[in-house]
Amino acid sequence: MPLFAPELLSPAGSLRAMRLAFAYGADAIYAGLPRMSLRVRNNSFDHEAMAQGISEAHALGKRFYAVTNVAPHNNKVRTLIKHLAPVVDMGPDALIVSDPGVIWLVRQQFPGMPMHLSVQANTVNWAAVKFWQEQGVERIILSRELGIEEIGEIREQVPDMELEVFVHGALCMAYSGRCMLSGYFNHRDPNQGACTNACRWKYEAKPAREDEVGQWEPVVIEDKTRPGELMPMDEDEHGSYILNSKDLRAVEYVEQLTRMGVHSLKIEGRTKSPYYVARTAQVYRRAIDDAVAGKAFDPSLLFELEGLANRGYTAGLLDRHARPETLQNLERAHHNGAQQWVAEPKARVGDWYEVEAKNGFSVGERLYLLTPGGNHPFELTALQDKTGTPIVRAPGSGHRVRLQLPVHCDPSTALLVKNLP
Repeated sequence: MPLFAPELLSPAGSLRAMRLAFAYGADAIYAGLPRMSLRVRNNSFDHEAMAQGISEAHALGKRFYAVTNVAPHNNKVRTLIKHLAPVVDMGPDALIVSDPGVIWLVRQQFPGMPMHLSVQANTVNWAAVKFWQEQGVERIILSRELGIEEIGEIREQVPDMELEVFVHGALCMAYSGRCMLSGYFNHRDPNQGACTNACRWKYEAKPAREDEVGQWEPVVIEDKTRPGELMPMDEDEHGSYILNSKDLRAVEYVEQLTRMGVHSLKIEGRTKSPYYVARTAQVYRRAIDDAVAGKAFDPSLLFELEGLANRGYTAGLLDRHARPETLQNLERAHHNGAQQWVAEPKARVGDWYEVEAKNGFSVGERLYLLTPGGNHPFELTALQDKTGTPIVRAPGSGHRVRLQLPVHCDPSTALLVKNLP
């Protein structure tokens, strides 16, 4: 008997990302206005874009969840509700909320509006799930700090509640969203959507020094952007990257979560590129479909996700017995990936396709054409500029060039990538 297929929920920081998520297999997306949804950077959604996105999603039979998970202080409560009213009128399938006061206000002002409880609420036990169920919340986005067995116990204790679980993306080195580092270092509150990722900055070790009361600190560190401000810290041969978590990759847990009856598997990344959104949707769509069909897990899916920029991967705390070194990246804070997004097709010109280059690539390189129907490797044998003049290299930064593709494709949903050395 086939299993119930969980919803595949992808991030969207733009209409372009939303469209690619749906094309590559997502059942739903989540997006929000910058000041209401903890994503101020790289978020192009305004009221007009949200209305268009909700309309397009529903026309495709897909779902659109509006993120409203900011924790407003007193002076922002009325403004939040004022800005939320037109969003509710657009008809999103649910609001994603975290603050109990906002939940109460939504119930007062918009009584028919479904609500999903954000991961920011840190729901880690079945009793909390029952509590929120009694408050009228339709779905709980479980804390990333839960082990797979704990998720299963919550499912057993509250079988009639929708549960959502993160399976891919960045992790916090704190209970999700409860970090104060960014606010402490530069007065940018992560709980208001302005996190500067101070946990991932590079820090330099300084020689030992005597502190103000005559005690010796064996090693002190200095943030490279704040010379003279010293803090005690340990380091190893790589230097120090404070609280620098690896990225979550739980594709191998999809079958187990599906068998548990988890309703939605969620991918983090509203500030990520359209390529990231498309690729993660494609891989997790395959994992879900295989799980539902009773097929064994395909390890090649792990390799496909290695193509994305990442800080190293971990299954996070789904594995409660994971060693600390498997959770944290002590060597680098930047993203490395086995592949790079190099171009996206814009139009077909005879037998050629005009593409917009994102990163440089050259004749003779092996490229990969990604489409919703499948991926196609090929060697680039010829290249033209947009006037039809032969060239040997396409610069990045938005330049338009022409090339021939191994199969015909819809330019609106195709992407080109290459392997990195």
